[in-house]
Amino acid sequence: MQRLQQLERHIRGTKSKKDEVTEKNPDDVVIVAAYRTAITRAGKGKFKNLNSDELLMKLVSAVLLKVKVDPKWIEDVSVGNVLNPGAGVNEHRAAIIAAGVPAEAPFIALNRQCSSGLMAVNDIANKIITGQIDCGLAAGVESMSNNYGPQAAPHISDSVKNASNDAKNCMLPMGTTSENVNSQYGLTRLEQDQFAASSYQKAERAVRLGLFRDEILPITIEDQDEEDEEEDEEEGRQNQQNSNNHNKSKPSVHRQIVVKDDEGPRPNVTAKSLSRLKPAFKKDGTSHAGNSSQISDGAAAVILMRRDMAMKSELPILAKYVATAIVGVPPSIMGVGPAYAIPKLLKKVELSKDDVQVYEINEAFAGQALFSINKVGIPIGKVNPRGGAIALGHPLGCTGARQICTLIRELAPGQIGVTSMCIGGGQGAAGMFVRE
Repeated sequence: MQRLQQLERHIRGTKSKKDEVTEKNPDDVVIVAAYRTAITRAGKGKFKNLNSDELLMKLVSAVLLKVKVDPKWIEDVSVGNVLNPGAGVNEHRAAIIAAGVPAEAPFIALNRQCSSGLMAVNDIANKIITGQIDCGLAAGVESMSNNYGPQAAPHISDSVKNASNDAKNCMLPMGTTSENVNSQYGLTRLEQDQFAASSYQKAERAVRLGLFRDEILPITIEDQDEEDEEEDEEEGRQNQQNSNNHNKSKPSVHRQIVVKDDEGPRPNVTAKSLSRLKPAFKKDGTSHAGNSSQISDGAAAVILMRRDMAMKSELPILAKYVATAIVGVPPSIMGVGPAYAIPKLLKKVELSKDDVQVYEINEAFAGQALFSINKVGIPIGKVNPRGGAIALGHPLGCTGARQICTLIRELAPGQIGVTSMCIGGGQGAAGMFVRE
């Protein structure tokens, strides 16, 4: 069949590489669903009391209700996660089943740090390309409220750390690697603050125009009524002498709320307002809370299948998956990953950077994002037009899938887009997609 397709293309005449990337063939891997939750603030936001498994279950349930995909069609499930022990292999498998996917669909948990959501998509796409399956579900999820902190830090043997500087540097805090990039490549505080302010301004505009509505699925949760809780505490202070009346605490007041808005974006952020913030990782450093990604909770899910299956099932096709590339870089400057992953991807598909209309580059830190953009030579107007992780938040395992949800809504039909991110430990990844 592949040989016949090659002959058919030869008979039709020579095509450009861009034509080959954007053309439609029955064996293409296509995306028929790409949705996410709102991204909320870790420890403070509306998802702070949800474990990652419940968040994943709620999203996948909502996706299956939204699209006309029979759960029985899903032949494999891949979920990216960073902070859960074992990448959440047991609890996330349970969550997928609880969401309505049959237990007959196998499951794999993936952890390649901040690229885990993209790696889940790549895993399912590769299985479709090789003929192992025709349809699969890829997702990414992270509850940084529940799993981020000292307990998540890795433990490496002294003999391993002492083997080489690169091995030792795999243990460096991410903020330290950010400062390494800033100092090594001469990225100023002003440049970083201007980039961060732009991210906030673009995200605020996207919120104002309702650009995220098509990618966010509302999630209903049980939430404690904070106003009632505050009133109870004030009443207790006023009447603390009457111990008989206040020895018994009042029952918690719970209510159902619908979470449908990102909590990270905020108005009126400027480089000047960010200049007031103190460095976070180094006394004389340039990275701080305002030009670094936010710690967040969130989930994203993508359903992929062969094009001929999607057409036979009369499903709307959102995008075509093209390829993924992954690189290794020095762990001490891990943030430079996109600067090398993007060129590797472009070389793989034989396209130029100018053939790509939109780049979603994760903003782990402003400095590393800026370096990557400048190194590849990408016009800044093509990067993160709806804001990035500095403004939206960065739920680690979710981001790689979240970027796809955002990218394909920004692209016009026929346009090519790229997602990319740096990866803790010294890696970079990039994925390419074509909007239908």
